[in-house]
Amino acid sequence: MRRHWRTLLSALAAVVAGLVATTVLLPASPASAAALTEVTGFGTNPTGIRMYLYVPDRLPTKPAVLVAVHYCTGSGPAFYSGTEFKSLADQYGFIVIYPSTVRTGNCWDVSSAGALTHNGNSDPVGITSMVKYVQQKYGTDTDRTFVTGASSGAMMTNVLLADYPDVFAAGAAFSGVPDTCFQATAGNPADPSQQAGWNSACANGQVIKTAAQWGDAVRNSYPGYTGRRPRMQLWHGATDTTLHYNNFGEEIKQWTNVHGLGQTPVKTDTPQSGWTRTWYGDTSAQPPVQAISIAGVGHSLPMAGQAKMAISFFGLDGTTVPPSSPTPSAPSSSQPPVPSGCTATISLNSWTGGYVATVTVKAGSSAITGWTVTTTLPSGSAVTNSWSATGSGTTGTVTFTNVSYNGSVAAGASTQFGFQGTGTGPASATCVAR
Repeated sequence: MRRHWRTLLSALAAVVAGLVATTVLLPASPASAAALTEVTGFGTNPTGIRMYLYVPDRLPTKPAVLVAVHYCTGSGPAFYSGTEFKSLADQYGFIVIYPSTVRTGNCWDVSSAGALTHNGNSDPVGITSMVKYVQQKYGTDTDRTFVTGASSGAMMTNVLLADYPDVFAAGAAFSGVPDTCFQATAGNPADPSQQAGWNSACANGQVIKTAAQWGDAVRNSYPGYTGRRPRMQLWHGATDTTLHYNNFGEEIKQWTNVHGLGQTPVKTDTPQSGWTRTWYGDTSAQPPVQAISIAGVGHSLPMAGQAKMAISFFGLDGTTVPPSSPTPSAPSSSQPPVPSGCTATISLNSWTGGYVATVTVKAGSSAITGWTVTTTLPSGSAVTNSWSATGSGTTGTVTFTNVSYNGSVAAGASTQFGFQGTGTGPASATCVAR
């Protein structure tokens, strides 16, 4: 089983290009505005997972909460840096919790009996404690608590909606498997820190059940629960071989059955070339179940723009946040126009012996279709990994070039990538547009 976990970890590491595993933040304190902060002492936490919290500068009264769950090999800070949920939180005024597992390989427990049971003894308990901490501390709208995740985090999204339908209003799972699909019998049930193990049959898309059987698996995760069930949005790449595309159809079976729906969609459209989106139950913007299949894409979700669609499915893009204070004055007509091309700015999160750099690439007065960022590392510094960019070089002068999904940037808009390194990080960078 350890060999199978190493296989998954290797595949995911290649997909995510070694997203950051750790960073040093402010422990044992509530989150500062507009900064990712670690929170400790948040409640019952049987597996010792870590909590990172992002609270935007501006929040509406009774804000919503989103839990964003990382993939294998990842971490809460890596998912914060490598996805769009932080910028969407700034735009729409919701709080984001980024849980971080501490298990070897950084995969979530979605296999053990303790993980697949309401108020069990594994990771879902700790994540739900994080939610309750935020709900109480920030006076959030408890009817607007959502969860999303990729790969292992998508599996956890399915599990959390099954274990805690009384906590989560909806979920969005990117490249996951149905709740209980990874159920396995290996491991030590007396030790909640041990994952039950890898399920090759599920990963390979060989676990096929009826819709009723999948629905019963969800219902059995919280026996006796009779309240409303969370809505679900499902995403999967059609060429995914890490967690086989067959799992997408099994997830649709599961969540349509949970909602008492048939598996025939009531609406189908193509939001982008190669994308097929189906609605189940109704044709509203927030139906009970929605599914998006993407042709020619493997185990690499979420890509640019998909987080925004998840936020729309949750209904979070209709939130009005208070204006900033003071409001910046309009630029003087005598000021020179913003030049074309692009600029790059670096934000460092440093600790003794290392750092994480978040680089913002901003287009000038014209849209760009690609970019290359160059920076010179201080003596003794070396890049160890990067994400959302293709890096060249590890010491001295290094360059980063856009990947397929973030090369096109509209005039005045921006995108981000990041890298981790040893030593001291660079303070500045230059950008060349294509």
